[in-house]
Amino acid sequence: MSLLPTFRPRVQVLSPEFIDRIIDEAYEVNATLGLQFENPQALSILAEHGQRVDRVKERAWLSRDFVEKAIASAPRSFKLWNVTGDASIEVGGDNVTYDPGSAAIKVLETDRKTRASTSADCVRLSRLVHQLKHIHANSTSLVPADVPIEAGDYYRLYMAVQTCDKPIITGIFREESFPATLEILKVVRGSEKALAEKPLAILDACPSSPLRWSVLTSHSIIEAARHGIPSEIISVPLTGATGPVTLSGTLVVHTAENLAGIALAQAVRPGTPVMYGGAPCLMDMRGGQTPFGSIETYLIDCAYAQIGKRFGFPIHSYMGLSDSKLVDAQAGYETGLGVVLAALAGVNIVSGVGILDFITCQSLEKLVIDNEICGMAYRFIEGIQHRHEKMALDLLPEAIEKGHFLGHPTTIKLFREEGTLPGKAVDRSSAIPGGGGRSDYERAQDIVKELLAKERFQLPEDKVRELDRLVLKEAAEFGLEKLPVFPD
Repeated sequence: MSLLPTFRPRVQVLSPEFIDRIIDEAYEVNATLGLQFENPQALSILAEHGQRVDRVKERAWLSRDFVEKAIASAPRSFKLWNVTGDASIEVGGDNVTYDPGSAAIKVLETDRKTRASTSADCVRLSRLVHQLKHIHANSTSLVPADVPIEAGDYYRLYMAVQTCDKPIITGIFREESFPATLEILKVVRGSEKALAEKPLAILDACPSSPLRWSVLTSHSIIEAARHGIPSEIISVPLTGATGPVTLSGTLVVHTAENLAGIALAQAVRPGTPVMYGGAPCLMDMRGGQTPFGSIETYLIDCAYAQIGKRFGFPIHSYMGLSDSKLVDAQAGYETGLGVVLAALAGVNIVSGVGILDFITCQSLEKLVIDNEICGMAYRFIEGIQHRHEKMALDLLPEAIEKGHFLGHPTTIKLFREEGTLPGKAVDRSSAIPGGGGRSDYERAQDIVKELLAKERFQLPEDKVRELDRLVLKEAAEFGLEKLPVFPD
């Protein structure tokens, strides 16, 4: 019996000819205008590979040939492993993984007021991610205000690896944080060799648009490549501000910055995993806001996913978030659009679920609701399957006799595969007599409590003790005398 293959639904917003024009112009930008590299080491590496550099102006001009060789050496996909190293996700192709993004500085309380986030909030959010089945990666998504800022990078990672057994999206805000970050990953995995064989984290690298790679961002790319740790480039040109006002012009800047970062990584270590990504955004000139939930922002995101896929790179984007300040209708439609469009565009790592207020605020309740949206998106890209040669003809005689399909063997066998069964955050119950009912936010509050009370993920005690010693030693330099106690 020959069955038709399942068609994967997808969205495309650029013609092949338009993509070629954007790519060609990005190559021209890098070769003729060049990019600023503030890191002397980055300039040296590029010069060693035959690229023209000006150390006084901190500028490098990247030839098309050099960049194309880098593209050819970059992996088209890679495995990212969980903390315990016994399961992995494939990053590449049309595989889609959602994570909470980074790095909010406040949390939305259940009384709908916000406050500065703490290490306890980081732990609760990470534990919640561990329990949510449609969010397949964790992230260091909150910045704890109760830990010295100089220790924040590795302290966030220290909490994440102990509270959730999922791969991690993280990054550093200080050059000095990389050694401790590396040591934490090595402790978890057992050795640097094992870490390279089974990477458990992706490090963000954020160039400063237009066309500037800071000391920190270049340092992160270089060190991650040296140690076999995957990087994802977070290019953030803003239309009319740090990028041209046109969406196509912003795409040229975004493409140029991504190609430069990927070329630098491959120059350090050919074959190192790098993701083509970012968080470009429409700039709303009325008040200078950067609406990450706007439809124009999603247009840019879907477009650059197409461009990155033309090269064959794994793709990252910020698309599961909202600019609303509350978990309300705006949060729902902005997040829903982003989550579904990202899946349809084949974005591999989608950051932002749970996020509100221009990537500054996290909500546990929104994360629970967004988990359901992610589940719907996964079902949508599964498409419609052709399960039988005769799709209805062979099933109809019995149903005609009975008047329904309710007891039919195929109904009993397949209803869980054909339709998604959402959790309690989604209300599909019959209406209450007289109207009314609880909101999704109220239902999500109960679910947060329920999931956080479940059995928790824990690292082996010997690894926990080693991490405690490492982090306390590093953070003592900045006045941290004892580690905050994880909440019950």
